[in-house]
This record gives sequence, structure tokens and C-alpha cells, in this order.
Amino acid sequence: EKVSELFKNPVEWTRKTIYNIASSGKFSSDRTIAEYAQEIWGVEPTFDKLPEPHQAAKPNENGM
Repeated sequence: EKVSELFKNPVEWTRKTIYNIASSGKFSSDRTIAEYAQEIWGVEPTFDKLPEPHQAAKPNENGM
């Protein structure tokens, strides 16, 4: 109910929306993915670069 009432007041809704966005923390998808990999999967990130689409991938130690 409070949200519905607030939404009817565009000035106050906008003020609160801007305040909410300004109060949010810095977001980095790279950081988020790295944290997820470490905390959920228990793996460390790698900085190996993928080959360009027109280049063949180099085989790994298993020949793949």
C-alpha cells in the first residue's frame, strides 16, 4: 500500500528513486562474476585470453 500511495506522488517518487540509485554501491559485472566463481564454485579466475573467432583454439594438456 505504501508503494502504491508513493507512486501517486511523482515528485516524491522521483526524489526517493534518485536517492535509492545514488545510495547503491558500485557494481562491476567482472567483480561479481569473480566473486561468484570463488564463493560458489571454489575456483580462481584466469586471465587467459580466448582466441579470435577466426583463429583455432590452442589444445590444452589433454589435447583438446
